[in-house]
Amino acid sequence: MSQSAFVKSTLILTVATLISKLLGSIFRIPLQNIAGDEVLGIFSLVYPVYMVALILSVAGIPIAISKLIAEAKAKNEQQSIKEIYITASILALLFGIISFSLIYSFSSPIAAALGGSTTRLALIVVAATLLIAPYMAVYRGFFQGFGDMRPTAISQVIEQFIRVSLILAVAYILVMRDYSNEIVAGGLMTGSVVGAFVSLVYLRIKYNRSFFKVASAKKYSFSLFSKWSKRILNVSIPIAIGTITMALMNFVDSFTIPYGLKASEAAADGINYLYGIYGRGLSLVQIATVFATSIVLPLIPLITKQLANKDYQQTRVTIEKSYRMTHIISWPAAIGLFSLTLPLNLALFTNIEGSWVLAIIGLSSVFTSFTILGTGILQGMNFAKAAAIIILSGVVIKVFSNIYLINLFGLNGAALSTLIVYILLFAVNTLYLFKKLRFTPLNTETVKIILASVTMGAVIGIPTLLIGFEGWTRFQASLYLFAAILFGIAIYLLQLFVFKIIDKKDLKRLPLAEKFIK
Repeated sequence: MSQSAFVKSTLILTVATLISKLLGSIFRIPLQNIAGDEVLGIFSLVYPVYMVALILSVAGIPIAISKLIAEAKAKNEQQSIKEIYITASILALLFGIISFSLIYSFSSPIAAALGGSTTRLALIVVAATLLIAPYMAVYRGFFQGFGDMRPTAISQVIEQFIRVSLILAVAYILVMRDYSNEIVAGGLMTGSVVGAFVSLVYLRIKYNRSFFKVASAKKYSFSLFSKWSKRILNVSIPIAIGTITMALMNFVDSFTIPYGLKASEAAADGINYLYGIYGRGLSLVQIATVFATSIVLPLIPLITKQLANKDYQQTRVTIEKSYRMTHIISWPAAIGLFSLTLPLNLALFTNIEGSWVLAIIGLSSVFTSFTILGTGILQGMNFAKAAAIIILSGVVIKVFSNIYLINLFGLNGAALSTLIVYILLFAVNTLYLFKKLRFTPLNTETVKIILASVTMGAVIGIPTLLIGFEGWTRFQASLYLFAAILFGIAIYLLQLFVFKIIDKKDLKRLPLAEKFIK
């Protein structure tokens, strides 16, 4: 994949992932408005368990496929591509069935460890998606290996649109019929199953019409399965642990936050309700990390190919450009979330309860973005095992810091734990990358970007401390929020121009921007 193709692929995935993430995050706002914080809490407790099972059930196979196919193409080993695809499909189906069976069999003790028996129905229903999603993910990895990100992008949007539409529709119908929170939470999870199935149908049709299919001269056999499964698992298992970053952290939260809250006085408000407050912050972080999430998919096979060709200089350039783009986007997003927490909370979630939780988690999003990016780069450089060790170390720290800080600061302690752990992961990832490939992670331009973000945040954030939002309506808060975001973007871009970080050429690369510049 050329540098221009990489930028194009990144743009395609960025737009698609942005739409997908916006749908996947924003829907929590009307869900909370329709069904309340307790249902949102059940959803936020259960979904990370499903996500961890999903990622482990495919064992990183989609990314492994893209990586192995990219290597096969670089070495002109066309006959291997079909064998890789068939083997990965068998593995994904097996892991999906095993994962669903385990969750179903142990649903009662898992539910008890989460928030209680009210989470069991939602857990079982969403786990049924594991029978479909792993096989769907194989197709995405196949197309990514050929550098075609469009099927992945379109299937993501299809899956998320159907999923979100059904979740909100089912939630509304069940709430109107006065069903219990347990039934509502279980019912809305059917959206994930249907969304995955429709996405799979689209990808299968796309595959059948694809020009990328390469027939193998060899007849597929058990010996080929044994050969390729070992290679795929050897590559994919460490990648799975690295890919699981956010899901694994949320998984840890699902078990340790309820445990920590039960030991504190705050538990009187109800575990599901309190976790719903915490879930507000998670919704916003998913939006803030969209760029880092989308850039990793085309980045991994690109870096793999560059290293296979021993083009170390171009690899260094690719990494530095990825860091630069992430700095420009992630810092203002995180500072903006932190600065506008009060109007955001009121406008989106009807009140300002848990604003400190939202503020701290929002600030952590910049380090979350760089952790995702750094992990992806390590995978592309064939350091997936090191990335896995770093992530697992962060998970261990998260377990103990959650329990300790929740005991000290209640729900705010969980948010502080998230911030601290992602700062540590970002630092370790960057240091490891620097030792392996002497790139420049921090320079004068980066300092200027951070300064511009902080200045913007101060300008739009300080007035919120002087306003009594308690007496405002959601409509008033929304108007203030809209104006503050536009003003903040203008201030930030102006500073980037003054600091000569961007120019008109950069803006013209954005869709429709050239027309306005003229």
